[in-house]
Amino acid sequence: MIKIFNHYIHRRTLLQILFDLGLVVVAVIASVVWLAEQKLDAASAALPSATALAVLALVINGALGFYQRVHNRSVAQSWARAVLFLVLVIPVAYAVLRVVALGVTEQEIVMLTVFGGLLLMLAHRVHVSHAGANSMMRQRVLVFGTGTRAKLVGRTLQKSDPHVDLVGYYASPNESVAEVSAWGILSPNMSLTDIVMEQQVDEIVVALTERRGGSMPLRELLDCKLQGVQVVDMATHFEKTLGQIRLDSVSAGWLIFGDGFSQGLLRTVVKRLFDIVCALILLVLAAPVILIAGLLILLESGAPILYLQERVGLNGRLINVVKFRSMRTDAEQDGQPRWASADDDRVTRVGRFIRKLRIDELPQLFSVLSGDMSLVGPRPERPYFVDRLTQEIPYFAVRQSVKPGVTGWAQVRYPYGASVEDAAEKLQYDLYYVKNHTLFLDLVILFETVGVVLTAKGAH
Repeated sequence: MIKIFNHYIHRRTLLQILFDLGLVVVAVIASVVWLAEQKLDAASAALPSATALAVLALVINGALGFYQRVHNRSVAQSWARAVLFLVLVIPVAYAVLRVVALGVTEQEIVMLTVFGGLLLMLAHRVHVSHAGANSMMRQRVLVFGTGTRAKLVGRTLQKSDPHVDLVGYYASPNESVAEVSAWGILSPNMSLTDIVMEQQVDEIVVALTERRGGSMPLRELLDCKLQGVQVVDMATHFEKTLGQIRLDSVSAGWLIFGDGFSQGLLRTVVKRLFDIVCALILLVLAAPVILIAGLLILLESGAPILYLQERVGLNGRLINVVKFRSMRTDAEQDGQPRWASADDDRVTRVGRFIRKLRIDELPQLFSVLSGDMSLVGPRPERPYFVDRLTQEIPYFAVRQSVKPGVTGWAQVRYPYGASVEDAAEKLQYDLYYVKNHTLFLDLVILFETVGVVLTAKGAH
């Protein structure tokens, strides 16, 4: 894993992004240089257009999930997404190459070369999505511990990252009962340092149920780290691998003394400016959709078109969130707040459609402009649920240290929640965002939100 602006990115993903970026840029520059008489001038003139096309391709690829390390798509589904990519990118690429002066007369040849490069990139992307990593890119991980926590780490490692080789488990002297399979426990007759060298371990995850009483060989762990082996605790492992701050592995001390949770003035100002600019652009682009959605709601179930609801905002302050009404007007006539669920009979036909495409969230952009919400942040919850969840889930109030968002890390990583258990799962992603939020992570979330909208994933 590589940490970029506080956000963890797998090195394999970073190499894929750089490969795709370079492929598109090289395709444009090479074709222009080949055709032009003044080759250096032509290359310089074409570089901005080539870079813009490459960035556009990366954004759409990211939105379609081609850079996700773990997915459950079939090859046919990946090719379907590749076709959608072409439908989205080719008209824009054609327009850019037509409008921009590339310094050559045979622009058709440049276009064919670029489209060929895009096809090659897509074929490579589909192949990589369904092929295992080569031995040079695989990471060998050893779990220090054999108890319940070690079993959890091993299970999530094998489930969440197909490019990791789990070497096995090394027992602590204080662990008398092993929860993991006996075949996975490494020889107790060898020292930790010797096993790490013999198995060519890249990372050690310390997952002990009990750390006191000499359970950790600190000298050996230090020796391993000095030899270039990464040594991380369980909480850091989940933060890097899953993008979560897991409640079953974190402590107040880890949160207090660790890095992150930066709420400086510069970050606040940059985020606010980013919110205003993006909200204005989105409102202009989405104006036709907003008008059509409002008209459809009015025709199906009459007024009101919008739905105003009290939610909890920054530092527990109550705010009013406005959305398109997607439920019947008598949805909560008994006055009892309830989570929306799958196939909720309170949702209207138009409401089901606009929920699936997240159109019902668009009026919240006005809350972003007013400063009550941010474009990216934890989902704003109703006071009734906040009071309940704060009592039942540790650290739930931490998510209120930043403004709630129209979209967020939890929204793109976890389906819609309708229970306390779901709220606890989503909180683990919200804690990651609160700890690591930067403009870079906001951009990543916005790109993934596009993919969520295009695939209608997780909507209720």
